[in-house]
Amino acid sequence: MAGLKMMQSIMLKNLPRLLLRPAPALLYRPVLNRIVKRIIRLHPGIFERLGDNCRKTILINPTNLPVVFLIKPDPERPLVRAYKNTNHLHFDASITGSLLTLLRMVDGRLDGDAVFFTRDLMIDGDTEAVVSLRNALDDVDGSIADDIAASFGFAGQAALNLMRRIDLKQRERTAG
Repeated sequence: MAGLKMMQSIMLKNLPRLLLRPAPALLYRPVLNRIVKRIIRLHPGIFERLGDNCRKTILINPTNLPVVFLIKPDPERPLVRAYKNTNHLHFDASITGSLLTLLRMVDGRLDGDAVFFTRDLMIDGDTEAVVSLRNALDDVDGSIADDIAASFGFAGQAALNLMRRIDLKQRERTAG
């Protein structure tokens, strides 16, 4: 029984990687551009809070996705790109964790310090840029994840709700 629960947990954790693996990184571009435009429109204060760190490039590495994301939160020329690997990418800092860990942090449902110390989240490089980004996201009223999902209508909301249910199931399994 315990073996079956562990197998289910592993499968749920890796489901995003399995579903998205066949998609070329270039196909993410329109989706990412849509997300960036929505965040800029709804939350312009994020960029002010970042200060000079808005010109830093940060690699977001969701460990259970087949891509990494390179972001530069510059309000004048924002950049978000997906890549299949990190070869030849230049960045000031990196944040690594599972998609659900990153989602919970963006949602404000998870303490970044706690997950850093449990090693569920790893940062490397310019920690000031990462802390600045985290503080800017913490200051947002509401949920950026909800805002992003809403920009994709019912399908976006359904996908976010599914990810949250998977996350809840995983946490229930590891707690009990």
